[in-house]
Amino acid sequence: MVGGQGTRLRPLTLSTPKPLLPMAGVPLLEHQLTRAREAGVRRIVFATSYRAEMFHEAFGDGSRLGLEIVYVTEEEPLGTAGAIRNASEALTCGPSDPVLVLNGDILSSHDLNAQLAAHRKADAAVTLHLTLVEDARRYGAVPTAPNGRVLAFVEKSPNPPTNQVNAGCYVFRRSVIDEIPPDRVVSAEYEFFPALLADGAVIIGYVEAAYWLDVGTPAAFVRGACDLVNGAMTSPVVSGAEHGVLVLDGAFIAPSARVGGGTTVGEGVRIGEKAEVESSVLFSGAVVESGARVVRSVIGRGARISSGAVLVDVVIGDGASIGPGNELLNGLRVWPGVELPPMAVRFSHDA
Repeated sequence: MVGGQGTRLRPLTLSTPKPLLPMAGVPLLEHQLTRAREAGVRRIVFATSYRAEMFHEAFGDGSRLGLEIVYVTEEEPLGTAGAIRNASEALTCGPSDPVLVLNGDILSSHDLNAQLAAHRKADAAVTLHLTLVEDARRYGAVPTAPNGRVLAFVEKSPNPPTNQVNAGCYVFRRSVIDEIPPDRVVSAEYEFFPALLADGAVIIGYVEAAYWLDVGTPAAFVRGACDLVNGAMTSPVVSGAEHGVLVLDGAFIAPSARVGGGTTVGEGVRIGEKAEVESSVLFSGAVVESGARVVRSVIGRGARISSGAVLVDVVIGDGASIGPGNELLNGLRVWPGVELPPMAVRFSHDA
């Protein structure tokens, strides 16, 4: 499921779909693809929409990852269940076989084979991965019976009945996908799953409190990248990180610079003397000049952070330039190509 526009991650997603944003040295989606391959998956169908051609450019036929990848594109967004129905034209399995459905913007280390085993044991129509959160009010809560059967789908509520929430990984019986109405917008969470439940279908909740992260916001993107570098989330395609830093080919870090906290230093990045970079993501070609300070931020491709600038919890778009003395804080986002002149004031609004 890779068709979304990733609006909450703009400006990073203005030119790149969210699942293709570089995270710890590879596209975000690649972490899931390699975990699926390790679980025995060999054929992947991409349900694409926004900038669909970029997925083929990134992954081709899948042979680089030991997979077969095919592509089905929505001409108009069809919702979560509608996208599954649309992509099902490329499925080759039998009606009773399981189909694994993954959201392309999730990082998860849960056991895919255990979820599949639970699905088969219950002969379920659908089996959902449910994760546990401290505060379920921001999510759709999914209470289950002792045998794992889903009892209800409770949308965002001030008093959720459980801290189990839908984690965005499903196993469908192939024939159940054909029950999704074709050629129209259908939400899995709000429409299709509740309708199945009302009809008496067996829907199972596979509960596992493994690492899980919805990479939907800049703060979550930074957290996920840092967790991959620091090892809090493991991935088969992350290697070479040392002392809380992942340095990619052609990058240069001055000897007196301080870099750590799970930072990714992208290809060709340059970090100057006495600069400080903490828990951040620096895309390829970015420059952090001497004495600049960057904390929990994303610096886009080819962007330049001038000497003495301070950035905390911000996103800098591709090719933007931050002049000396600027202090950018509190979730500010600078659009691609913007040039902020030398100043010594604080910015707290998007530029």
